[in-house]
Amino acid sequence: MTSTSFNPIQLQQTTMQSQQPLSLKQGQVFHGTIKKLYPDQMAEIQVGNQKLFAKLETPLKAGDSHFFQVTTINPQAEIKVVSGPMQPTQPMLTQINQLMESMNLPKSAEMQTLLAHFIKNQLPITKETLIQAENLLKSMPKEFQTQEAAVAIQKMVEAKMPFTKEVFHGLLYGAKTNGIAGEISNLTKLIMNDSTILSEAKTNLVQTLQSIIKPFQHEVGGAILSKSIQSIMNQNETIPNRLEALNLLKESNILPQNATLSNWMSLSFAKVSSSTNPGFSSPALNAVVQNIAATNVEELPRMLQQLKTLVDEDSVLSEQQKQQILQLVNRFEALPKTEATITLFAKQFHEQLIKAFSEQGTKMFEVDQQGYSKKDQLLYLLKPEAITSLNATHVNIAKNADNSTVPFIQNLVSQADGQVQAAIDSKAMEHAIKTVLRSLGLSYEATFHSKADNIQENIQSLKPQLLSLLQDMNTPSTVREGAEHILSRLNGMQLHSGENGVQHQLVMQIPLHFFGKNTDATVQWNGRMKENGKIDSNYARILFYLDMENLNETMIDMQVQNRIVTINVYNEHNNLEILANPLKQTLKDGLLEKDYQLSGLFFKQFERDIPQTVIAKSKHNQDQNKKSGVDFRI
Repeated sequence: MTSTSFNPIQLQQTTMQSQQPLSLKQGQVFHGTIKKLYPDQMAEIQVGNQKLFAKLETPLKAGDSHFFQVTTINPQAEIKVVSGPMQPTQPMLTQINQLMESMNLPKSAEMQTLLAHFIKNQLPITKETLIQAENLLKSMPKEFQTQEAAVAIQKMVEAKMPFTKEVFHGLLYGAKTNGIAGEISNLTKLIMNDSTILSEAKTNLVQTLQSIIKPFQHEVGGAILSKSIQSIMNQNETIPNRLEALNLLKESNILPQNATLSNWMSLSFAKVSSSTNPGFSSPALNAVVQNIAATNVEELPRMLQQLKTLVDEDSVLSEQQKQQILQLVNRFEALPKTEATITLFAKQFHEQLIKAFSEQGTKMFEVDQQGYSKKDQLLYLLKPEAITSLNATHVNIAKNADNSTVPFIQNLVSQADGQVQAAIDSKAMEHAIKTVLRSLGLSYEATFHSKADNIQENIQSLKPQLLSLLQDMNTPSTVREGAEHILSRLNGMQLHSGENGVQHQLVMQIPLHFFGKNTDATVQWNGRMKENGKIDSNYARILFYLDMENLNETMIDMQVQNRIVTINVYNEHNNLEILANPLKQTLKDGLLEKDYQLSGLFFKQFERDIPQTVIAKSKHNQDQNKKSGVDFRI
């Protein structure tokens, strides 16, 4: 890929505008050719693909081209010449110099660049806007090319956006298709090493950044918790290793500091049985543990029947685990129901659930009706109050394990990583992407105009925290610069997204970090909305820009027409199609499950195909559409 910036898919807006009659405004400047002269200084002027009739202030010759300025609209349009006759062969620089002279514009390199861009693309712009655009161009970050800046300014003009540095930088950074994962990692290190940021704000910001950098950290922490519990309960494991696992959970504030290998289970049960936090609402096996410990004899039959039903309907527990739990229930039913036997059963049931839930590593992404996984339920059985901070608690376990230098703990981390990696499927990837987007805070502003229940969650996302960080005058310049870059990217996603009637465009940059590998993904979706306000899933075009460690820059152009899908994959590796062949049927079957039919999957190289198919075609259509518009508005 020759550029790290994407070319937005057109929203048909320019096409629609080109079909409308040319509307003149006072002070407007445009380029036109005199086609015919009429009495009383009236003339027919060709402007792009359209014609207009106006009264000239001075006589001119038919066939000449000029830049004109509208002096009066009512009662009729009157125009005057801004430049002398221009020949098609006249150099661009000569036209630019004439315009700068006649319009009294600064003769700077930035102004020459802007005029060249707007003349070439025949785009409207005002004199005031040119002055503002020149100042923005001077503030352009060094990492961008002048042409990228001109395209951003063009979008600002077309979309009538405010000419501010924030919008300009948002469009620049929002068009990049790589680097966001690295920038977030870099900002995380800067903040962690900075001592001037307030402790609470620093902790919250680092946690948010970590949830973006490592979207599976919650699952890894849960897997480490499960592995630690298994090690502690395994009588065949060495005492030193069991103690290391116990100490990790004590350090992570999962088990109390007075916990030992002999009493940790009893301490956990005491917490659950005495907890006033309802935690998991019924039906949930966790709730049964808490309820049995506090129930009376009269309620036991109903509760035991509910327990059997819950165990039988559980989709995560293995058949062997279900049998073990049901055998425990059957033995208890044969005993006399006294306070002692009820307490004993509750303890044994609590222990049986801890053992069963800690063995469910391969199904860590499966959740119940309340959205809780077995690792969440395991944590509740050990520390009921953790129900209010499941993510933070699991992430803290993973962090403490990562920082450990003990070989046994390092081995647990390695096993947990492998377990999570093996369990990742399409649902897991969907979960990770949703976690990242939610943590970025892309819908932060929208919460102020809605009655959403997740307002507090949005306030704790990355975007509002970055805004608070930048408002603090004591924030170091290096941290400020990193925060501004990421904030510009977040703003840019919204600025590049938009709608025009039923046509919608959505742009998202998704930083993904999986098991030591960074992947930058930019998704650009273009489609239409149905009358009920929902996305029309029958028709869409989606571009995926990926920057991966091994495959490097890759673009996927996916077009959906009446639920028939055509996919073009652009990459510089020649053998990509051979590697992908075994996966084609899986892709076809997966689409078919969603009622889509795969028409074709094609692999192409950037240099040969991209300029002719995707990017250049989009630019050609864009140029053709805009040739029917006016050139300048002054």
